Amino acid sequence: MTTIPSKAEMTAAILQAKQRLGLKWAAIAQAAGLSPVFVTSACLGMNSLAKAPADQLAAALELGPEISAALQEFPHKHWPEAIPTDPVVYRFYEMIHVYGDTIKALIHEEFGDGIMSAIDFDMAISRQPDPKGDRVRIELSGKFLPYRSW
Repeated sequence: MTTIPSKAEMTAAILQAKQRLGLKWAAIAQAAGLSPVFVTSACLGMNSLAKAPADQLAAALELGPEISAALQEFPHKHWPEAIPTDPVVYRFYEMIHVYGDTIKALIHEEFGDGIMSAIDFDMAISRQPDPKGDRVRIELSGKFLPYRSW
């Protein structure tokens, strides 16, 4: 019987293999037949994969069946109470703090009372050339879920 590593152990093994093999997330995702955003999230422990893509990903990284099994485990999504100090992650906290109420108001005005799903969700990250310095373009697309009256 194979012992399934924790999500943290799985992530560490994946990151070591990624570095050892000189692979980018896009190549790893292509091997699994999924989007780079979703595969990266799964490899970092925040999503799970079905058996076939988990097996393909583990094989591409030259890792064993225990890593595939860990990729298939459902994640426990938790966030720290303190605001992260990593500059990239902190800026997202800052964006939500400054624009969160604006985003909420505009969603409600356009769609009505409800939320944007983070489960039925797509995200794309790309480089946008700009003469003043390249820009990070992030596109978020989540299904609108109206609140129901009981």
